[in-house]
Amino acid sequence: MEDTQKPPLSFTDLGLHPNILKGISDMGFTEPTPVQAEAIPAILTGKDVIACARTGSGKTAAFVLPLLHQILSGPRQRGLYALVLAPTRELALQTTNHLEGLSQYVPVKGTAIFGGVSMAGQIKDLRNGVDIISATPGRLLDHSEHGRIDYSTLKVLVLDEVDRMLDMGFLPDIRRIIGMLPAKRQNVVMSATIPDLAMQILKGIVKDPVKLQVGEKSKPPENIRHIVYPVSHFQKGDLLIHILKKMSNLSSVIVFTRTKDRADRIAVSLSKNGIKVGVIHGDRNQSERTHALDSLKSGDKQVLVATDIVARGIDIKDLSHVINYDPAETPEAYIHRIGRTGRVDAEGDAITLMDSAEESWIWAVEQEIGQKIERVTFPDFTYKKPIVAGSFHPRPYSPPSFSRDRRPPRRR
Repeated sequence: MEDTQKPPLSFTDLGLHPNILKGISDMGFTEPTPVQAEAIPAILTGKDVIACARTGSGKTAAFVLPLLHQILSGPRQRGLYALVLAPTRELALQTTNHLEGLSQYVPVKGTAIFGGVSMAGQIKDLRNGVDIISATPGRLLDHSEHGRIDYSTLKVLVLDEVDRMLDMGFLPDIRRIIGMLPAKRQNVVMSATIPDLAMQILKGIVKDPVKLQVGEKSKPPENIRHIVYPVSHFQKGDLLIHILKKMSNLSSVIVFTRTKDRADRIAVSLSKNGIKVGVIHGDRNQSERTHALDSLKSGDKQVLVATDIVARGIDIKDLSHVINYDPAETPEAYIHRIGRTGRVDAEGDAITLMDSAEESWIWAVEQEIGQKIERVTFPDFTYKKPIVAGSFHPRPYSPPSFSRDRRPPRRR
């Protein structure tokens, strides 16, 4: 991909419809981010586009804005105009939230389609007619197979965070959905990373695309500080509480774990220690997940404990810290996690609690980000040696694989 580092223009210079500019102003956007400055003109040409930019760079608005402009500028049509596929419920909702905010002066209807909630509201929206659908693949197929969605008028398909969708095993579902769409359409691909295997798969979907690489591949924002706290695995919970209580203004922190059970246990422990905490993972229903996220954004909760389902695309203003209780599966996953902080030039801290058996993960991360991460200990914390040396043995690091066509997809 060609690396594009041109300075951002103004939104007016991008040629967007005046009614869209009003919505942009109301949302508080002052100038386009680099990915928006590059992707919006490319999408407006009508060509297929593959845009790769780091997490937290504003990719959602980079495709929502040109979709709104295309709908306003073309002949008014009845029926579905654009479909956005996303790997998680939270990302599907984020697209419709952006759409709602940016389309205040645009007669456009959108809806989010995802599992974990009743179909009744979604069926009602589909019957009333929508211009843009943002959906996870599994629930979208449920509606499609019951004949509730007419794709004949569709003009644009957007694949949001496509590498994550492929890694989660959604490729068979994506292919089934694409088989229902008009062959003549514009395809837009947005992702923080697009590995070579994913690019090979995309060759069968996009046609002669404009390829944009905005910023360095797999690099976190420079305004994030990386810190590692070495500690035995059995003391991670105590050290986490110690770290949180030392924060002068504990208000907006995400703690990442690898498993759902551990997320629940940590949340209970933090709550017992007087910390206001929410939890998000795959076993939580959608109302619980939405409430936990909204509570962190509003300040009702100080800490959100979550699995990697919130490692992509979730935009929380002024999130101060990301804490990796468990190391991420891959260096790329680490970059996605910590991208929840330090968004759009804000500063943030990325903390990792590291058992000695997890050192190889940190080495791999250091290689990926091109810098040594400082190891720090607290003089006022009592460190204990594990009862059995090497008592915690995490899985060895291995690169992600996308060859999962034969596995049943995980529906969200």
